[in-house]
Amino acid sequence: MYRAIWRYPLRFMMGSSSRRPTVSLGQGRSGIDNGDGGCSCSRSVTTLIGNEFIPCQDESTRKILQEQIVDALRSGERPGASALLSKLIHGNNPLSAHDFHGILKYCARSPDPVFVMETYSVMCKREISLDSRSLLFIVQALCNGGHLDKASEFIQALGGNDSISPLLPVYNYFLGACVKTRKGNYASRCLELMDQRRVGKNEITYAAHLKLAVLQRNLPSVNEILKHYVDHYSLSILSLRKFIWSFTRLGDLKSAYELLQHMVALASRGELFVKFKSGKLHSTRLDIPIPSSGQTQIGPEKVAFGGVNDHTVSLMVDAVECKSSDQESNGIESFKVALPKGQSNIPANRILRWSFSDVIHACGQSKNSELAEQLMLQMQNLGLPPSSHTYDGFIRAVAFPGAYEYGMILLRVMQQKNLKPYNSTLATVSAYCSKANQVDLAEHLLDQVSECSYAYPFNNLLAACDSLDQPERAVRVLARMKQLNRRPDMRTYELLFSLFGNVNAPYEEGNMLSQVDCCKRINAIEKDMLRNGFQHSPVSTRNVLRALGSEGMVNEMIRHLQRAENMYLETPTYNIVLQSLLEANEILLYDENFEEALKLMDQAASEGIHLDVLSYNTILRKAFEKMHREKVNPDPSTCHFVFNCYVEKGYHTTAIEALNVLSLRMLSEEVKESLKEKKTELEENFVMSEDPEAETKIIELFRDSQEHLAAALLNLRWCSMLG
Repeated sequence: MYRAIWRYPLRFMMGSSSRRPTVSLGQGRSGIDNGDGGCSCSRSVTTLIGNEFIPCQDESTRKILQEQIVDALRSGERPGASALLSKLIHGNNPLSAHDFHGILKYCARSPDPVFVMETYSVMCKREISLDSRSLLFIVQALCNGGHLDKASEFIQALGGNDSISPLLPVYNYFLGACVKTRKGNYASRCLELMDQRRVGKNEITYAAHLKLAVLQRNLPSVNEILKHYVDHYSLSILSLRKFIWSFTRLGDLKSAYELLQHMVALASRGELFVKFKSGKLHSTRLDIPIPSSGQTQIGPEKVAFGGVNDHTVSLMVDAVECKSSDQESNGIESFKVALPKGQSNIPANRILRWSFSDVIHACGQSKNSELAEQLMLQMQNLGLPPSSHTYDGFIRAVAFPGAYEYGMILLRVMQQKNLKPYNSTLATVSAYCSKANQVDLAEHLLDQVSECSYAYPFNNLLAACDSLDQPERAVRVLARMKQLNRRPDMRTYELLFSLFGNVNAPYEEGNMLSQVDCCKRINAIEKDMLRNGFQHSPVSTRNVLRALGSEGMVNEMIRHLQRAENMYLETPTYNIVLQSLLEANEILLYDENFEEALKLMDQAASEGIHLDVLSYNTILRKAFEKMHREKVNPDPSTCHFVFNCYVEKGYHTTAIEALNVLSLRMLSEEVKESLKEKKTELEENFVMSEDPEAETKIIELFRDSQEHLAAALLNLRWCSMLG
C-alpha cells in the first residue's frame, strides 16, 4: 500500500500560468512535468515568515488528530495513522499547512519518508499549499530517510517560486545532507540552482560548501569560497576555524598557518562572537551578509585577498616566534587572549586549541617539525594547554624512526599532565620503535592500544621480528591483532610467509618432518589470506619460494613458481629460485627435466633477467651427459645453436670454446683414429693455413664425408682464426 505513495504524481504549483510545472516522485518518473494531469495545489508555495498564523475554529480538534497520528506512527500502527489522516482532511473546516506541521515534523525526525509523502499527497488532494516549514520538514524527512533523489526533485521544483529568500534553509539542509552522505553530484547541482535562482548564501551555506570542497579534494574551490565569503562577512574566529580545518585537510599548510595567526590576532583583541548554546558553539552575531571590499582592515594587521593561484589569502600578521626564555617571558602577557569584562574565555580557547591542533596535525602529515615546535611554543605563550589530540599531531611531526626516543619522552610528558594518549598516538610511536628494532618498547605500546584502525604498527613490529629472527614474539603480535579484531592486510601476509614459511633454515638442512611442517604452515597462511580476500603479491610469492628453497623443497618451489606465471614476477623472484636450485645442487636437470629447466630460463629471459654463464653451462653439461650416454654425437646444427646461444648473451670466449669442443666431438672415434697420422697435415694445410682458398679446399676434399668432417674442420679453422 505504501509503495503506491511513491508512484503518486506529486506536484508543486510554482506560478500562475495555465501550464503548471510539476514534480513527479514516482518510480520510473523524474524531473519536471509541464502537463496538467494529476492533483495539484491551487495556490503557490507560500511562506509565512513575518506573518502570524490565524487559527481556525476547530484547531484544537485538528491538533488532537495530529497528536493521535504521531502516536500511531510511534507505535507502528501505520494503517491507523492513515485512517486518522483521512479523518483529518475530510472535515468541513478549511485546512492549511499549519494543520500538518506536527505530522511532518515527526516524519522529518523519525525519519519516515513514506508517510511524509502520503501526507503530502493528501495535502495536494485538498489543494493545501505548502509553507516554508512544511516544505523544510518534507525535505528533511526525505534526506534523513535516504531519498536524496526525491528531495532533489523537490529542490528542482522550487524554481518558479518568487519568495525565494525564506527557502534558503531548505537548500542548506539538502546541501548538508548531500555532504554528509558524500553525494557530491547532488550537492554540486544544488549549488548551481542556488546561484541560478539567486537564493543567496549564509554561513551555514558556506560551511556546507567547504565540506563539499574538502570531500572532493578541491583546494582551488576552498580558496574561491574564502574569497567570496569575505566579500559578504567579516572573518570571525568561528568562521576562521572552518577555513583552517579545510586547508589542513587539503594539505595547504601555508594558508592554514596564516589564517591561524589572524585568529590569534582577533582573539587577543576580544573579537570573539562565539558562545556555548545547547552544548554546541554558536556565533553571537547576526547571520546577515555584510558587504565588504576586497580588503579587511583590522587594526595593525591587514588581511588582503588576492588571486586563487596566490592561495587567495595573504595575511600580513606578525607570528609569535620566541626562541629564548627571555623572549618567551616577554611575549606571554602581550599575547594572552584579551576578553571583555565578565565574558568567559572557554569557547574562544576551545576554538583556538582546536585550530592549533588542526595545523599541528597538518605539520605531522608533511613532517614539518620546525613549524610544529613553533606552534606548540605559541600555544604555551597564549596559555592554551595542548590536548591529547594536539600531542597526537605533534608526535607525528617531530618523532621519526631515528628519533623514537622523542616520541617516548612526549608520552611521558602526557602522562605527567594526566593526558591519555590516543590509540593512534601509541600506534605511531610503536611503529617508530619497531623501525628502530626496539621491539620491547614497540610491543609494550601496542599492548596499551584498545583499538586500531590500521595494521601498519603491527606490520612494523612483525618486520622487526623477522629481521631479528624472533618468531615467538611475532606469535604474540598476531594474538594481539586477533584480540583487537584487526584484520591482516597484504603486508601482514607477506611478513607471515617470511616469518613462518620455513622451519629449520638457516640453522639446519630440511628433512622430511620439517618439510611437511613447512607445507602445512604455508597452506594455512594461504587459506587465511584467501578467506580475507587477498591474492598472492610478488613479495609474498618471493617469500614462499624462498621458504621452500631453504627447506630444500625444489619440486614444491617449482610448482609455486608455475602457479604464479600469470603474475608479473621481477628479477629477484627468479634469482631466488635459481639460487635455491644451486644451493640444493639441482637445476631440475638431474632428473633430466629439460622442459621445466628451459621453461624457467625462458621466463627469466622474458623478464629481462641477466643469466650468467653458469646457467647455460649447467644445461649444456647435462645435455652432453645424456648425449654421451646415448652415444649421440653433435652435428653442425648443434654447434650452431650452442654457439649462437652464448654469442647472443655476450659470452664470446665461451662460445668459441664450446664450438671448438663440439666440433671435435662431431667426429666418431673411428674417424679420429684414422686422422691421427694426418693430424699435422690437417692442422698446417687447413686449420692453421693462411691460404685464402683453404676453406674452399676443405669443402671440396671432404664433400662426400658422412661424418661432417668438412663442417668440423671449418669450425676448427674459424676458432683458430678467432684466437
